[in-house]
Amino acid sequence: MSLNRRAFLTRSVSGAAAAGATLGAQAEAATLARPDRAAPPDAVGILYDSTLCIGCKACVAACKAANGAPPVVPPTLTDWNSGIWDSAEDLDGRTLNVIKVYVNGTREVKDREIDGFAFVKRHCLHCIDPSCVSVCPVSAMLKDPVTGIVSYDQDACMGCRYCSYACPFGVPQFDLSVSYGRINKCEMCSHLQAKGEIPACCDVCPTGASLFGKLTDLQDEADARLEVSAGAAYAFPRGRLGDETRPKHTAAIASYQNKVYGKKDGGGTQLLYLSAVPFEKLGLPTLPQYSFAGMSEGIQHTIYKWFIAPIVLLGLLLALTYRSTRHHHGGPAQPSPHKS
Repeated sequence: MSLNRRAFLTRSVSGAAAAGATLGAQAEAATLARPDRAAPPDAVGILYDSTLCIGCKACVAACKAANGAPPVVPPTLTDWNSGIWDSAEDLDGRTLNVIKVYVNGTREVKDREIDGFAFVKRHCLHCIDPSCVSVCPVSAMLKDPVTGIVSYDQDACMGCRYCSYACPFGVPQFDLSVSYGRINKCEMCSHLQAKGEIPACCDVCPTGASLFGKLTDLQDEADARLEVSAGAAYAFPRGRLGDETRPKHTAAIASYQNKVYGKKDGGGTQLLYLSAVPFEKLGLPTLPQYSFAGMSEGIQHTIYKWFIAPIVLLGLLLALTYRSTRHHHGGPAQPSPHKS
C-alpha cells in the first residue's frame, strides 16, 4: 500500500492551520487571560516629561559612562566622526538609552503636533508584567520582586532572542560585537541604586525631564501635572522625587495630552510618559490595557491543560490519515459477489 505524501502533508498542514485559526479566535476572548501581575509595593520608576526635554542628550552620555558602553557611529557619519562622539540613531546592542525627535512641517514651535517638534526618550520601560520575562525559556530575563526592575542574566542566556521578538517596544537588543553575543537593555542603573545613587540619566538631566522615584509617587506627580492649567508656573523636581537638596526647575506647564502613558498601557510600565503631542507621534505603540504576557500565558495554560491541544491535534492528524487512505483506495472494500 502506498500513500501520496504530498496530499497527506497538504491535508495535515491545512488541518493544523484550521486548528490554529480556532485557537486564534479563542485568543480574542479575554476570559482566557490570567490576571495581570501588579507592581511590587516599593517598585521604583522614571517619569519622563517630553515637554521638559531640551534634547541635550546628557542622559545618553551619562548612560554610556555609567554602563561602560562604547560610542556608536553610523556608517554614514564615519567620515567626520572617528568614534569619539556618540551618535547612535536608535537602541542597539551598545546603546541602552537614546533621545529621538518628532518633527512636523515648519518645526517652529516645541511640543506642538502641527508645524512643531518634540523629543522622546527611548529605553526599557520595565513593564509591570513583562513579555520578555514571560517568554524567556531559561529565566535570563528577571523581574526584581522588590524594585520591579527587569534585569538580564548573561550567564543564563542561550541567545534565542525571544525577548527581542516579544517586547512590544523593541527594547532588548542583541550585541554581536562581543564573543557569543549578548542582550543589552536598560536596567535602570541597578548597580548605582545598590549604592544609594539614582539612575545616571535622571542624575544629570538639567530640567527634570527624567525623574526617578517610587512608582506610586511618580504616578501621583504625573496626575498632579495634568491637573494644572496650561501656562501656569510649576516647580518641577529634578533627580529624585522628594529630594529637597536639589534646586527645582521652574517653568510653565505645557498643554499635555490628557493621559499618562504607561500607567495602564500593556498592563502598566515603570517608565511613565507625559507629552504635549500624541504618544503615537513619539513612536510609542498603542496597546491594550492588559499585558500580552497575561494573555499568552492564560491561553497556553488553558489549551495545554490536561494535554487537550496535543490530543485534539493528534486526533485530527489520524482522521486525515484515515480519510487520505480511503480516498486512495476508492473507499471501503466491498464483499465479492457470491458465485453459485
